[in-house]
Amino acid sequence: MNNKVELLGYYGDDLIHACSAWTSTSRELTPEKVERVPKLLTMLATEGHHTPFEKSSLHFLVTVDQATHIHLLKHRIGVSINGESARYKELKEDKTYLPADWNTIQSSEFNTHFGLHFDGTDAWVNILQSYTELGNDLYHKCLEDLTPILGRKRAKESARFFKTFNSQITMDVMFNWRSFAHFQQLRNSEHAQVEVRELAQQMLELVKNIEDNPFRYTIEAFKL
Repeated sequence: MNNKVELLGYYGDDLIHACSAWTSTSRELTPEKVERVPKLLTMLATEGHHTPFEKSSLHFLVTVDQATHIHLLKHRIGVSINGESARYKELKEDKTYLPADWNTIQSSEFNTHFGLHFDGTDAWVNILQSYTELGNDLYHKCLEDLTPILGRKRAKESARFFKTFNSQITMDVMFNWRSFAHFQQLRNSEHAQVEVRELAQQMLELVKNIEDNPFRYTIEAFKL
């Protein structure tokens, strides 16, 4: 299963950002001021006057692997995140991420590990899938056996140690526009891990495709 993202909603637009900046002088709008919005937003973004961009928000629902989950959690200022918890529920869906760039890479030699057998002709992505399925099976069986002895709460929070790093969870993520721009600058980059970079690209594409393009000039101002 690929990582995925959905835009749940948004608040604000380019004019909200401009009016926030004009609060320091006058919020009264005239046709001439509205025409100046693109230039104003570019100046604000370029000169580091980013507070006005905190007045809007972008709300996403994402399903991601654990590495991307951790990358998202590093963004805390202006970001609100809630996610699935294996402490509070059994992860029955066994959502799994498999890296597409592994698809044609073959294992180099015969191996037998942990009941998994591959002979050098199998792709590593298939081996990862088998390994993940084993971890999921052990997770559910361990949870079942631990529950009557340790109680359901402790069983859930500790059985998850069998979950592999490519296990996916669903997260509710909201950015203000300033934090979203920062996220894009760091994660929509050739230096970012592929998975979080692809997530950032998908998020930005969703924002660009909002009907009537309400953040057009903000996107241009941050050169996104």
